[in-house]
Amino acid sequence: MRIIVCLKQVPDTNEVRINQETGTLIRDGVPSIMNPDDKNALEEALKIKDECGAELIAVSMGPPQAKDVLKEALAMGADEGVLISDRAFGGSDTWATATIISAAIEKIGNYDIVFCGRQAIDGDTAQVGPEIAEFLNVPQVTYVKDVKVKGDKLEVVRYTEYGEYVFEASTPVLLTAIKELNNPRYPAIKGIIEAYGDKGEEKIRVFGINDLNVDPTQIGLKGSPTNVYKSFVPVKNKVSEIIEGKSSKDKAITIVMKLSELNLI
Repeated sequence: MRIIVCLKQVPDTNEVRINQETGTLIRDGVPSIMNPDDKNALEEALKIKDECGAELIAVSMGPPQAKDVLKEALAMGADEGVLISDRAFGGSDTWATATIISAAIEKIGNYDIVFCGRQAIDGDTAQVGPEIAEFLNVPQVTYVKDVKVKGDKLEVVRYTEYGEYVFEASTPVLLTAIKELNNPRYPAIKGIIEAYGDKGEEKIRVFGINDLNVDPTQIGLKGSPTNVYKSFVPVKNKVSEIIEGKSSKDKAITIVMKLSELNLI
């Protein structure tokens, strides 16, 4: 069995600030981390590897420094890392990103399961995973809360606000993970030493635009059908009002009327 896990390096949103003049994220000095939902996806892949035996390949698209999340994946137990990196990929929206990542997955080939996180904390679109599945023409189950390997099939529990659904999925299949799926492990000391040393570097391949079967007009900033016009931090204005009345009943009636006017009841 071969499992591919898609990982994204994202800014720690607890440290993110917005440039009020340009409306863009200030990334200077902001630490980067592995996207949390992606870490749950990685952990589930590692669990399947531990239980059933599998080759686990971690894939990340980004600038050269995105190699850090691949090293973290290797330290946790991944067998190999693939960094998708090229200036031509810069500015890609979710559509273009999924186009590139699916091409990299096709180049790797012979996969049984593709794991993605539900969404990335810097974009919150939850689009890339499903789009990759469409480009690969494989079935998908999103918002996965539990996975069990049953012979040559998977039993997958999908979480929704209306309840949980159980699916039987054949491979190859793409699954997107939520935080309720598991608790990611900590890397072992030996894994850290190997991943961040020469052995770790040897286990990471780099794919550029010339390595992938992609149409240059469908990637990058120019090939992206959507763009972010502006980012901003919502301003929270608090207004307080003292309700007057001769009695508690009068005050209650006034409160109900005001809530009704605001369509809150």
